Amino acid sequence: MYKIFNEGMIEVITGPMFSGKSEELLRRLRTLEYAKLKPLVIKPKFDTRFSAEEIVSRSGISHKTHILDNIKDIYDLLKQDSYKAVVIDEAHFFGHDLVLVADDLANLGYLVIIAGLDQDYLRQPFGPMPELMAIAERVTKLQAICVVCQHAASTSFRKVASNKTNLLGNYHEYEARCRKCHVHGEKMKKVND
Repeated sequence: MYKIFNEGMIEVITGPMFSGKSEELLRRLRTLEYAKLKPLVIKPKFDTRFSAEEIVSRSGISHKTHILDNIKDIYDLLKQDSYKAVVIDEAHFFGHDLVLVADDLANLGYLVIIAGLDQDYLRQPFGPMPELMAIAERVTKLQAICVVCQHAASTSFRKVASNKTNLLGNYHEYEARCRKCHVHGEKMKKVND
């Protein structure tokens, strides 16, 4: 699957909400642990939706994680053990520094696996994800199912009124939509304002 000894690489798992990004990340994490490639697992302090101390998929799979406010603190954690891989969930909540850190870690020989939203609720590139996708050796773009038309969904539609880019939520605040249904939904919001 991966040849990483002295050969780092970046892998990005992306897509809209409800597409299974965290579950896919956890699946890869289990593979790393099975292969005895000790991973350092990270998520941003901002994301406390399902757990403050674990990565949790919507299907209920979970894994203990380190919580970071500043991604540069990862270097201190890497000194504590002989990690071979770095796994980061909800990466869109980290700033541009994540691009620099991920590139550096890959250059140092680590396998870096990152999951996060590629677009915000307005279908705009989200945080560091576009740059990470550009420098990654492997990108997996997942899709969900549009709740309106049941076609492939590539966007996260925000159902609640808020202009905040970083608004934590789940089914009550967001839904997966295809491009057409997302655009229609945004037009309807403007008509109803």
